[in-house]
Amino acid sequence: MTSNLTTLVNHQVRLAARPVGLPKASDWQFTEEAVTGPDDGGLLLQTLALSLDPAMRGWMNDGKSYIPPVGLGEVMRAGGISRVIASRNPAYAVGDLVTGTPGVQEYATLSGDALRRYGVAKIDTRLGTIGQWLNVLGMPGMTAYFGLMDIGKPQPGETVVVSGAAGAVGQTVGQVAKIKGCRVVGIAGGRDKCDFVVRELGFDACIDYKAGPVKDGLREHCPKGVDIYFDNVGGDILDAVLARLARKARIIVCGAISQYNATEGVAGPKNYLSLLVNRARMEGMVVFDYADRYHEAVAEMAGYLKDGRMKSREDVVHGGVAAFPDTLLKLFSGANFGKLVLQVAD
Repeated sequence: MTSNLTTLVNHQVRLAARPVGLPKASDWQFTEEAVTGPDDGGLLLQTLALSLDPAMRGWMNDGKSYIPPVGLGEVMRAGGISRVIASRNPAYAVGDLVTGTPGVQEYATLSGDALRRYGVAKIDTRLGTIGQWLNVLGMPGMTAYFGLMDIGKPQPGETVVVSGAAGAVGQTVGQVAKIKGCRVVGIAGGRDKCDFVVRELGFDACIDYKAGPVKDGLREHCPKGVDIYFDNVGGDILDAVLARLARKARIIVCGAISQYNATEGVAGPKNYLSLLVNRARMEGMVVFDYADRYHEAVAEMAGYLKDGRMKSREDVVHGGVAAFPDTLLKLFSGANFGKLVLQVAD
């Protein structure tokens, strides 16, 4: 492949402006450039598939966060699976499949120093498909596992509620909680998604927030209160769950997709005094804090995939990097069904 590099063109999507509300077409710039080979210690990667996640919306904002914002004019940050097509690093061979953060582009040339910074690591497709390595075995699965297990600390018989239950993180949270002996109640939008998490993923119940007040569903399905709440949405749903907490409840703050495109500031919880009354705890989590332990979760959940105790649903969109802006919007309309993946190459 190295001898043919001069014929390759890299198509990219760059952040052209900081979005106000939902990202729009003018917030993106499409560019192309020649592909260059790697220096000593580096790799040239061809992007196969990209992970589209709600966190990407926060990365576009110019503000203090757990990770620096994407700079204007920079290739949009995105995790993905790539194939090594040129290597000057003895740890990687041409043809190896790797996970990492290639960005929204067809090729990424990384120096040896950049490999760790971009989280590049080989994957084993005997443990899972490329889609599963972006879902259960990837960042969403790691988020679900460590958020639930390290912060939630589930005990058999406890009631676990998870919002965004049909999404990438939510589906794994619920399945792990069931495996650990908990009663699991999902919250999702639409009858099809609710049926999926109950019938296919094995949740005990699912509340359709589009069909009626969430508080009514919580009263019906969590009569003894909520022991663990895994929050992916924030807003009114978080408030409804706060009002149903059990004594010593734990809330994992993973995301707040209902607030990411707010133009008048993020709405905070109104029922937060329930934390005081119920001696409950609410704690935020960022998956990158657990990077040195990913192998633990991968080994455990690959076993669940193999023995059939866990399922992994991906919503794969074809169209390459040009389809990125429109595909990203599916996250915020709820149009995706499962982990949203953009296929870039075969």
